[in-house]
Amino acid sequence: MKIASLFGRGAPVVSFEFFPPKTEEGVEQLYRTVEELRPCRPSFVSVTYGAGGSTRDRTLELVTRIQRQLGLTTMAHLTCVGSSRAEIRETLRRLHDGGIENILALRGDPPKGETEFRPTADGFRYATELVAFIREQPFDFCVGAACYPEGHVETRDLEQDLAHLVTKVSKGVDFLVSQLFFDNEDYRAFVRRARSAGVMVPIVPGLMPITNVSQVERFTGMCGSRIPQELRRRLKIVTNDPSAVVATGVQWAVDQGRALLRDGAPGLHFYTLNRSSASLAVHAALGL
Repeated sequence: MKIASLFGRGAPVVSFEFFPPKTEEGVEQLYRTVEELRPCRPSFVSVTYGAGGSTRDRTLELVTRIQRQLGLTTMAHLTCVGSSRAEIRETLRRLHDGGIENILALRGDPPKGETEFRPTADGFRYATELVAFIREQPFDFCVGAACYPEGHVETRDLEQDLAHLVTKVSKGVDFLVSQLFFDNEDYRAFVRRARSAGVMVPIVPGLMPITNVSQVERFTGMCGSRIPQELRRRLKIVTNDPSAVVATGVQWAVDQGRALLRDGAPGLHFYTLNRSSASLAVHAALGL
């Protein structure tokens, strides 16, 4: 099923994101996590590429297996990193042949040890180019893309970042999934700016229930998301109590999700970190 067809049906489009593990043991653990989340009846699940496109084959394997064996609509992430046009065309063919209809088109992060993105020979520099290339192929994919309520970590100029987004959407994006954020006003302000600029596709907010303080600090440092002072205060109080950290993170995500849906967000996208318990708790509290 194409994800774009799920919007506008009167119910929020709820999804869970996973990353491909490096080991076979990790793959089996991930598969168990997906099975634990299956009773939530997610609208779709997605699987990322590893850093630098390092787990391409495992991503292809996982999305195909999850969709075929668990019957869940699955979206594969596809990046520009380390791939020529011919290699991306072959990946698209493999996804199509595996029954995958949905792709999240991304530029991707530089490989480990590199601080600057460099396109592969005969590859793409921007997600905009990747979206256009996908649309040129003889495969009828539903194409999602990323957006950044606080600006891309490499483009903190919000107007410039929005201009890039407008161009990307114009190339054939069906919906957007946001980078994780912890202050709903950042999302609301971003949606207002995007709509004013003519971006009319659904914009799904991305939530990550916090389960580990050092982990969230590392993630937000990498992606440029901000931890609000009130959330920092709450986490500082419980920093030495792991279970209290999880409870604090879950409650913050519940409050975020409830307010976002009340304000008209088309759904929620959960960054699960390959664990089910926190996302399950938020999902249950929201009554989704």
